Amino acid sequence: MENKQLAQRIRAFRKLKGLTQQELAERTGISLAVLGAVERGNRRPEEQVLIRIADVLGIALQELKDRS
Repeated sequence: MENKQLAQRIRAFRKLKGLTQQELAERTGISLAVLGAVERGNRRPEEQVLIRIADVLGIALQELKDRS
């Protein structure tokens, strides 16, 4: 999956859940700088990070990866 699409999905789900970047970063155990880079599409997170993000957002991992 292209980084920009993944970035947009992470950002959209985070906002839907009413979380700030800081809150999501703290809950997933990644730095705010890393999360910011991920949400801008400048960095592709490792699979384990994606799993933690999906878990915190209360969604299935596939929902982040879904291309539809």
